[in-house]
Amino acid sequence: MKYGQDPRLSQLTEICLALPEAVRCDQGQHAAFTVRKKNFAYFLNDHHGDGIVSVCAKALPGENSALIAAHPQKFYLPAYVGPRGWVGLRLDRGKIDWNEVRDLITASYLQVAPKRLAAQVEEGLG
Repeated sequence: MKYGQDPRLSQLTEICLALPEAVRCDQGQHAAFTVRKKNFAYFLNDHHGDGIVSVCAKALPGENSALIAAHPQKFYLPAYVGPRGWVGLRLDRGKIDWNEVRDLITASYLQVAPKRLAAQVEEGLG
């Protein structure tokens, strides 16, 4: 399957670009999603040869290790960004819960977005 046609990336792109001022930046086999040049999500496909297809998002302090401990088949610590508070959610194991992906992405976005944009998203969640 050609990279740009991966249905998982298409679905992730739809979720991310629904957020205010979100932008997708393709980077080889990967894609980064930003808001005002700050990353809030990555689509990683075989990142550094790890064989994993995933979405990575910024987690609250301690949340990444808690998610990994609770669901080690689903979550993992991604190379480079994991130690800086990010968590990976595998998209290559069985049925994907896109609501779970949306929740993870939204929480990450709220951490990095400017307050005015974050407030717009939070109002929509209420």
